[in-house]
Amino acid sequence: MIKKILTLFVFCFSGLYCSYAQPCSLPGMTPDNAVPVCGTSVFHQSQVTNCTGPNVAQTGCPIGVTSSSSFWYKFTCYQTGSLGFLISGISSTDDYDWALFDITGRNPNEVFSNPALAISINLYGAGSGPAPFPESPTGCRAGATGNIHCEGSAGGDSPCNAMHTITRGHDYLLMVTNWTRSTTGYDLSFTGGTANITDPKEPHMESARAACDGTQATIKLNKRMKCISLTATGSEFTITPALANVISATGFGCNDGFDMDSLILTLDAPLPPGNYTINIRNGTDANTVRDNCDRDIPVGESIPMIVYPLIPTPMDSISKLGCAPDELQLVFRKNIRCNSIAADGSDFIVTMISGSSPVSVVSATGNCNADGLSPIIKVKLSAPVQTRGTYQIRLVTGSDGNTIIDECGQETPAGATLVFNTKDTVNADFSYQVRIGCERDTIHYVHDGRNEVNYWRWNFDNLRTSSLQSPTIFYATFGQKQTQLIVSNGVCRDTSDIIPIFLDNELKAAFEATAVVCPNEFAVFTDNSIGNIVAWRWDFGNCITSTLPTPAPQSYIPPTGAPVNVFPRLVIQNNYGCFDTAVQKIVVPNSCYIAVPNAFTPNKDGLNDFLYPLNAWKATDLLFRVYNRVGQLVFETRDWTKKWDGRFKGQGADPGTYVWILVYTDIETGKKRQLKGSSILIR
Repeated sequence: MIKKILTLFVFCFSGLYCSYAQPCSLPGMTPDNAVPVCGTSVFHQSQVTNCTGPNVAQTGCPIGVTSSSSFWYKFTCYQTGSLGFLISGISSTDDYDWALFDITGRNPNEVFSNPALAISINLYGAGSGPAPFPESPTGCRAGATGNIHCEGSAGGDSPCNAMHTITRGHDYLLMVTNWTRSTTGYDLSFTGGTANITDPKEPHMESARAACDGTQATIKLNKRMKCISLTATGSEFTITPALANVISATGFGCNDGFDMDSLILTLDAPLPPGNYTINIRNGTDANTVRDNCDRDIPVGESIPMIVYPLIPTPMDSISKLGCAPDELQLVFRKNIRCNSIAADGSDFIVTMISGSSPVSVVSATGNCNADGLSPIIKVKLSAPVQTRGTYQIRLVTGSDGNTIIDECGQETPAGATLVFNTKDTVNADFSYQVRIGCERDTIHYVHDGRNEVNYWRWNFDNLRTSSLQSPTIFYATFGQKQTQLIVSNGVCRDTSDIIPIFLDNELKAAFEATAVVCPNEFAVFTDNSIGNIVAWRWDFGNCITSTLPTPAPQSYIPPTGAPVNVFPRLVIQNNYGCFDTAVQKIVVPNSCYIAVPNAFTPNKDGLNDFLYPLNAWKATDLLFRVYNRVGQLVFETRDWTKKWDGRFKGQGADPGTYVWILVYTDIETGKKRQLKGSSILIR
């Protein structure tokens, strides 16, 4: 952005703007500390601080896109669609550039190193003349085109980009840069698009926990909410019974950020042990606590809180164990100080009450927060426990000289125990038995059900399933089959390999035969049967049979009159004693000589009633046409068995001579032939 850097130099030289830029480190001026925004309200940025930031990574513009004097805004897409927004300067002389980034699953600071994150950029310029550069409003709106507008006319010079499609579940950053460093600021509004960036989750209090001495309460919110919506005096909150009053409130992360997911209430007196309720109301700022979409936690909402006696925190419970556990997760009612947990796990001893897999403890850690506290302790075992058994974990004084100490400074006495049970691992391997049949095959599958398996899920060819331990499946089709089994005993689960089973008794009789056998010709037979065939039985329909897989050609006696149909038959047998039969039709005509009669009498007496090519058994691609004496086409067919009955346009054609043309291809030779002649229609 050379033009704008030169302009800044002129400003300083002339004395109009001579303050020195500082690093962009204030809240909202870095990607990792962006301002959360929502689609339901207009966000007003009152001023822009003069600061120096690095260029963001991008590939669309030849000149670098700087983050100097910028504010960053973050939002999440809750409904896929087009994103429309406008940046409108309060002053008509403001100069704004912006860039939009998709940072889903990324560190926000990757915008400076990963050019693939930049999805829309607008550096609209007003030429190379002196400042100011009136470039407001700018943004994405309907009717605009392009996702990248670089500086200057060569970059497209458009104040607005097309509305980019954003995706549900993705996180985005918007960088807005003001080169005139306007102190009047700008408005950022999201409008015109079909995407939804408004979190549908309504704001609520989720839970509350009292501090050890009862002078503080921590409230967990169900989502991140605005820090500025919380009064410093905590005037939004009351406690019942009213044994203490809230005198201050602070939000977690509000010192250097804009939103919080938890807050701490400080009381004017310690609460004695007991059950309490924290209530929310409108504070002195006329609201409760607001989310980033300016929606308040409902007035009158309340959550319970227990103040526990100041006694050592007991060994409370163990999280549900999975299959072959190699770690125990101990859960406590109060947070445990992480520095009281011996890293070598020496605070704990595991003994086997029953079973066959003794184990020992090798380490222990907590899920430690910024305050060095953890609600759980993860105890690592020396090996996964893969068999059924009952075990006891016992608290002892560790190598650090103590057991474990809770957030209130109370040490849990040594000797506390918890009992836990493990399950056997399971195996989904199975066996099967195949019974071959001629019509269908039967496979009986067997799983042994060992190690308390109580769940079976069979998958047969992705077509059928079964929940039986040992199902029987019938197959009416043969060939390759695939079976897989999933088993579980409620804790452990196993999936077998996909087992291929080949049913090799498919048997299908099929053969090819010469379709038309003319006088002095032979029929040729080709076996196309499928299966493990051990026997063939041919019956050719001419009083001859054969048991050969490739029989000799056969001859047929031509009839003296109309063609006859012969039905040769093939019966095959496989190695399992199964049979199958195939039948074909062979036409045996008295002649295969193609000719057209020179006369016909369409009087429906059953003699010479039609005109057509005779004996066209060996013709293909046939076309037969008949014309009258004036050249009109009176009949046409491509099927020689469809005959002219002497009618034209629904009426009987006039007696007389008609010309015909016959075109066809000889099946035997492949040659194309054309015949012409005439025939007399006699009434």
